Amino acid sequence: MPHYDVLFEDEHILVVNKPAGLLTIPDRFGNKDSLQAALERHYGKVFVVHRLDRETSGVLCFARTEAAHRHLSMQFEQHTVDKFYHVLLDGVLHHEEGEIDKPIGEHPTITGKMAIVPRGKPSLTFYRLLERFQRFTLVEALLKTGRTHQIRIHFQSIGYPLAIDPLYGRRSALYLSEIKGKSYKSGKFSEEERPLMDRTSLHASRLRIDHPETGERMEFTAELPKDFQAVLNQLRKWGG
Repeated sequence: MPHYDVLFEDEHILVVNKPAGLLTIPDRFGNKDSLQAALERHYGKVFVVHRLDRETSGVLCFARTEAAHRHLSMQFEQHTVDKFYHVLLDGVLHHEEGEIDKPIGEHPTITGKMAIVPRGKPSLTFYRLLERFQRFTLVEALLKTGRTHQIRIHFQSIGYPLAIDPLYGRRSALYLSEIKGKSYKSGKFSEEERPLMDRTSLHASRLRIDHPETGERMEFTAELPKDFQAVLNQLRKWGG
C-alpha cells in the first residue's frame, strides 16, 4: 500500500498527504484498500469530508468527530474552503490567469464520465500561470466548487486538457522521449522506455479551512511528489 504522510493531527481533524494510486474511500467495485481504511486502522473512526481521485495526490482532510465532520462539511458546502492544485496542462496557455465558470454533470452517453452540460451543477475554477514550457503549461487552480473531475473537464473545455489524462486528454503517460523530441536517444540495449509519470498530472497542493473547534484559519501544504517533480525537471531542461 502506498505510503501516506500525516501533515497535521489533533483530536478534531487529520490532514494527510495522499499518494497517487490510493483510493480515498473504498470504491463500488469492492476495492477495500483506501486511505480511509488505513487511517481507521491507526486512529479509529474517521469521517470523510472531501475526496481526491485515486490518481490525484495531495492534501486531504478527515474529521475525527461527528461535530468536526458537520462543521467541515458546512464549510465545503458554503465554498469557504480554498483548494489549490498544481495542474500540468497540454498546450501553451497564452494568458496569465482566468476563471472557468461552466456547469458540470454526468456525460449524456458515457458512464463514468462527466461533461459540461447546460443543466449541470454550477462549477467554478480560478487559475493562474506558474510556468510555461514549449508544449505544456503549469498552472495553479483554485477550486471554489468540488464537482467530480472538475479541473479535468474545465481545462479540457477551454482547449487545454491535462497533460496526462486518459479519460479527457490525449495520453495516459508522459515519456522523456516526448519531452526531448529529436534529441532523444535511448540506450542501444535499452528496455522498453518507462514513463516519467503515468497518472493524471494533478496534485492537491494546498488546503485552507477554518478549524472546526477554534475557528482559526489554517493552511496545509503538500510538496509535489517525485513523479510530478521529475516531469517538471525534464521540462525545464528540455522543453523550456
